[in-house]
Amino acid sequence: MKKGNSKALLPILVFLVLYLGLGILFEYILRIPMGFYNIPIVVTFLIALLVACLQNPGRSFDEKLALMGAGIGDKNIVTMILIFLEAGMFVGVVGRSSAESVAYFTLSIIPAKYAVAVLFVVACFVSTAMGTSVGTITLLTPIAAAVADASGFSLPLCIGTVMGGAMFGDNLSFISDTTIAACNGQGCEMKDKFRENFGIAFPAAVVTLILILVLSLNTPLASSVVREYNLIQVIPYVLVLIGGIAGINVFIVLLAGIVSGAIIMLATGATAVTALLGSMGSGAAGMFETTMVAILVSAICALIRDYGGFDALLYWIRSVFKGNKGGQLGMGLLVGAMDIATANNTVAIVMANPIAAEMAESYGISRRKTASLLDTFSCVFQGIIPYGAQMLVAISAATALGFEVSAFDIFPYLFYPYLLLVSSLIFIFIIPERKK
Repeated sequence: MKKGNSKALLPILVFLVLYLGLGILFEYILRIPMGFYNIPIVVTFLIALLVACLQNPGRSFDEKLALMGAGIGDKNIVTMILIFLEAGMFVGVVGRSSAESVAYFTLSIIPAKYAVAVLFVVACFVSTAMGTSVGTITLLTPIAAAVADASGFSLPLCIGTVMGGAMFGDNLSFISDTTIAACNGQGCEMKDKFRENFGIAFPAAVVTLILILVLSLNTPLASSVVREYNLIQVIPYVLVLIGGIAGINVFIVLLAGIVSGAIIMLATGATAVTALLGSMGSGAAGMFETTMVAILVSAICALIRDYGGFDALLYWIRSVFKGNKGGQLGMGLLVGAMDIATANNTVAIVMANPIAAEMAESYGISRRKTASLLDTFSCVFQGIIPYGAQMLVAISAATALGFEVSAFDIFPYLFYPYLLLVSSLIFIFIIPERKK
């Protein structure tokens, strides 16, 4: 087994030191709100790429450009970028009102004592349909605050419930950045990864729902929450969800969602043609940073692989984690560590992808299981770190409405991420891998 060249991993170290160091400085020393998200991640990756280019003087700059071009031009990377853009257009078309309609419709037909359980189910559905945990939390936190204020349920419980449901969809959705990154990075079908992932996520979601119901039935209630909704706006979400589960090509599924969403929004008078086109453009533009990260990381990883950096990392991993199950755990901890460092589960997966692919081949782990582990462990860590976008957005949304809540108040109610970790470990060490 090759020992490789550990010095080739310097660009990753430079990125982590810059991003994590500046994040800690901004967030905890300078007390800048959402400090980690004030750091231009594209710039830090460009600096890391510069460091990679300065290494290995034995290769000319033209040779390095050719290596970077080959890495960026990989079929999986191109596919990932195109899906990112189409997913952004879909979210831009369906907008905020569709997700709110799902929530208020469900709350209107369920007794008040089940309101928090409804929040969890709705968050699961909306995040799976929209493919974004942050977007789900942004939309549903005001509803969660309204439920807490009107019914008597605790605000941290309601917010923690929404965050848990949001991470469920982030992990499973066919149009989630994390799913797209994991599947295309490992070269597996989304439907195969979904089936592998569902066996981990669904039991964790069921136990979470049971815990929420137990807490809810012991809480004295005041009243329920009732708002107006437009049920027809839910149709694009349902189409995307059904198409994805059925295994239809993701490009066709997203196109159907965009077309149906546009027709419904125009027919119901929810938006004008010019505004709709603007929303589609804004949605695609919203994927710019994620797309640039995918391109830059591909270029950096191409150089690191050529220099022997991945061989060095795999040599170290093989010396610590033994056997197939140990390899799966090592893979999960690898992407988890990168998520802790970057506070972005999509970036963590993109960074871990090439290393995980090498590990999968070395340990005999299937592509679908590799994609599932990367997505699941990244969502576990992203769902609980106090400086992640999910937690910061939830707290900011509640604060904007006049409520006081902190990450430490919410931590005890993040049932789903904790149970997802337990389910993942059971999945690795107890349940045998499915055969095709």
